Amino acid sequence: MAQDGLSTLQRRIIGALQVDGRATWRKIAQVLDEHERTVARQGTEMLAAKIITVAAIRTRESAVIMRLTCNPGTARLACESMAQRPDTSFSYMVTGVGDVVSEVVYEGNALNEILNLQLPSTPGLTSCATYPVLKYFRTIRGWRVGVLTAAEESAMGTELTKDDTRQQGVREQNVRLTDNDELIAQALQRDGRASVETIARQVRLSESTVSRRVDWLVRNSHLAIRTLVEPEALGLRTEALLWIHTAPSNVEALGTALARRPEVRYAAGVAGDCQLVVDVTVENPAQLYQFLADASWSKSMTNMQTTMVLQARKRGGQLL
Repeated sequence: MAQDGLSTLQRRIIGALQVDGRATWRKIAQVLDEHERTVARQGTEMLAAKIITVAAIRTRESAVIMRLTCNPGTARLACESMAQRPDTSFSYMVTGVGDVVSEVVYEGNALNEILNLQLPSTPGLTSCATYPVLKYFRTIRGWRVGVLTAAEESAMGTELTKDDTRQQGVREQNVRLTDNDELIAQALQRDGRASVETIARQVRLSESTVSRRVDWLVRNSHLAIRTLVEPEALGLRTEALLWIHTAPSNVEALGTALARRPEVRYAAGVAGDCQLVVDVTVENPAQLYQFLADASWSKSMTNMQTTMVLQARKRGGQLL
């Protein structure tokens, strides 16, 4: 039994689901060389206990990271307010200059309305710094527990399970989701492992139609299936956001290098008074110090602010 209370097999099941959240228990058992009934039982128990959640997240054309400063005593309320918005992917209470950090996803020119009409109504808000996302180097979809071998991870993957870090604007232009597509998407947002048969009953379509539309929605970046697990459940009790400054010519190489690190759950190139925002999870502050002091990547930066995550209220578009 691991120190965090999860068995080795449970951690390996989580690792497999991080690669493909909709993989069958049979496939996972075959890749892990375990009995299917054991894998199905332990996987189902972890899903029921909310140790892990598999859900679809709606991708949008653009995203902005917001760093909110609040009146004393109102940070928790502001964090909750941001978490309750349907267009936020995460909402954290943090230390440092700001009190709350949240990512808002949007389409077209909606940012103007969000910043000038919607955001001012956030309880306790005194100021907000905004960081439009220019490029993702890693999303939560691409983070791995690190318990599978390279061969096992490759065997679990398909062409639809890669971490698509491209800007969502690459989607087919002027393609609108049909009402049926919206219903299918909503079903997968509730349960990313819902079977085609179950979804077909819910939306009153044939199984072949549902199967085809699910494939189209994922393939064309309208949906991303993500397996969410709280870092603390894996013994990773120290989480920090890094606001990294570097020369423009170093952004690509530094972002790519950080995205390869197992400690990094999320890395984005942004516009604003820093060039990269990075989410790091480790076991303890000593490990965080070692990560920050690692010259293999930190020599490329010119300045950095580190803010500790005090509480996560929302991750991957799902309330916790």
